[in-house]
Amino acid sequence: MDKLQQNFIRIRKLLDITFFRVLFFVVLGMVLFAAMFSNVKPEKLDTGLFSIAEKTIRSPGTVEDKESTKAKRQEARNQVKPVYTLKNEYTQNRVDLISSIFDTAEELNNQIADDLTKQQMAEENEPISTGPSISEKVTKLKEKLTETVTKQLPNQVFTALVQANNDELSIAKDLTVTAVNNVMTKRIPADDVENAKKRVEEEIKYSTLNENLKLASIELGRYAIIQNEFYDSEGTEELRRQAAESVEPVKILQGQIIVEQGDLINQDVYRQLKLAGMLNNTNSLKPFAGLLILIITVLTAIYYSFHQMNSTPEKRQTHLLMYGLIFLLSIFIMKIISLLDGYSEMGYLFPAAMAGMLIKILIDEKLSILTAIVFAVCGSVLFNEGVTGTFNFSEGIYILFSAMAAILFLSNHNQRSKILQAGLFAALINLLTIAVLLFLPNGKYSGLEYGYYVITALVSGFGSAVLTIGLLPFFEASFGILSTMKLIELSNPNHPLLRKILMEAPGTYHHSVMVANLAESACEAIGANGLLARVGSYYHDVGKTRRPNFFIENQMHHDNPHDRLPPEKSATIIISHATDGADILRKFHMPREIVDIAEQHHGTTLLKFFYHKALQANPDTKEEDFRYPGPRAQTRESAVIGIADSVEAAVRSLSQPTPELIESLVKKIVAERLQDGQLNECDLTIREIETIADTLCETLKGIFHARIEYPELTKKEVKQA
Repeated sequence: MDKLQQNFIRIRKLLDITFFRVLFFVVLGMVLFAAMFSNVKPEKLDTGLFSIAEKTIRSPGTVEDKESTKAKRQEARNQVKPVYTLKNEYTQNRVDLISSIFDTAEELNNQIADDLTKQQMAEENEPISTGPSISEKVTKLKEKLTETVTKQLPNQVFTALVQANNDELSIAKDLTVTAVNNVMTKRIPADDVENAKKRVEEEIKYSTLNENLKLASIELGRYAIIQNEFYDSEGTEELRRQAAESVEPVKILQGQIIVEQGDLINQDVYRQLKLAGMLNNTNSLKPFAGLLILIITVLTAIYYSFHQMNSTPEKRQTHLLMYGLIFLLSIFIMKIISLLDGYSEMGYLFPAAMAGMLIKILIDEKLSILTAIVFAVCGSVLFNEGVTGTFNFSEGIYILFSAMAAILFLSNHNQRSKILQAGLFAALINLLTIAVLLFLPNGKYSGLEYGYYVITALVSGFGSAVLTIGLLPFFEASFGILSTMKLIELSNPNHPLLRKILMEAPGTYHHSVMVANLAESACEAIGANGLLARVGSYYHDVGKTRRPNFFIENQMHHDNPHDRLPPEKSATIIISHATDGADILRKFHMPREIVDIAEQHHGTTLLKFFYHKALQANPDTKEEDFRYPGPRAQTRESAVIGIADSVEAAVRSLSQPTPELIESLVKKIVAERLQDGQLNECDLTIREIETIADTLCETLKGIFHARIEYPELTKKEVKQA
């Protein structure tokens, strides 16, 4: 494992170089392209017209069958009946025309009568004139009428009209107008005009008019009847257009079966295959261009997420390498399952929650959510049920919901037991998602099929948890990742190093536990990693186990050996516990963060007691000889542990610690650290330093609170008791 870790460290260092970082994403893109290549590659059919289909062929996409659409729209147009418009104004016009003819005849009679009366009054002694002749009356009547009317009506009509008196004309007028109106109010198409004329004739011929006037009325009625229903070309075309537009386009839907296995490929099927692009698609680059755009979009989003991370470059590159391994592993599993997906819907077996949980625990929650979306998209392509270039949205929804369920469940619970619970929760969400996907389309499935889907959902969720638990130690060991679970394991009192401290330096062990309590509360107050501070505190003084009796907390019943040593030698022994501790921790392959805490918790502080003692003996003593080698605290946790370590030792040395004395001592130690520049290299603000000091004071006041002094019992009281 050490060799593997060294290889990963080398690769991680290469990722510091921009070229190799870009190359890393190029490799990810190439793997994605290779994995999804066969799922988007246009399928070439080796089939011909009137051949037998060797397999069931489905449409790779949704395309419009324009020829069928055109035929259906033409059929809809043909079913629209012609529109005929009734000209109601024609009825009134023809009625007015007949009325005017009769009125003209009456007017002529009145005029002739007036003329005769005037003539009689002017020539009393002359013989009375008989008036104009019939032919003259006809001529005068025609003069009063239009040329069109006079030409289209026979002369007998005018003769009958001029021979009738006004009463007869009035009766004839009423009969004729009524008959014309009755007939003309009904639709009269071009082919029914003659029948309409006969209906008028039938209404008039049974009247009591004299024969000549009756015949004239019949002729006038027949003349009045004309076509009043006409073909409306614009109205008909509008209805046909609306009918054609109401026809939905005929489409060959994505995944639709074009021809079943063993069926004949007739002309219509062959045309649909050609329309779906399955006969001449060998040179099409569109699917590959689409896949390339998808991959570039996905990788750009991932790269941007890493770029936005607020972490050190070294940590970011470690995360990037881990992410690449998790990503490739998930794609590999997805591809293997997709290759078996042709036999049954095995895509639901994919452990969709595995990658999300691993990335959430090891790297970042936002990145895990983005990855869940990415895998949902990739899964919808890889599990497209053999229909190249399509998306299986059901599978994509399933993967997304499963991963999101596990990620959200692990929001604040990263223990191993919670991972298993998260997997079971994901399995429950899998069941609900599959139920929705099966029930919404009102699908018909057998009990055996329902059982299969239940098993796949449970296997996917539980398998995700098992794989996550199994892979976490690999990533932690290979990359030196200090996860919450690893910290919990290191905090176990049965750990060999903790037992070593307890057995060989019990005073140091107790001191470390006290520092752990102080550091954890202070770190949590400023939003730092409290668990890391606690575990780091347990091990920060492990170097004292090499010479435990040289440290005052372990000198319970022994003389202080420093009383017999020169201050330079004592300082060397005390200072060495930081480097010794780091060496011991490295020997036990402890996480780098724990090693750094042991090495940095004293920073470059000065051993004042031995320095001043040395100054008394030699005024030329150099201060740097009595300082810890450092480095200074690089993280907030290291800085807090260093302050807590000094504070705990100082307060423990007080004979009667009061709240005021504790607060004064804490403020003094923090101020000295600031003035000495020990906090310059960690990411602590002045506000956070004040919060640390206040929290340490509160915690120490709780530990060193005043206790009730119980009186000593006398011997008499003991005997009575």
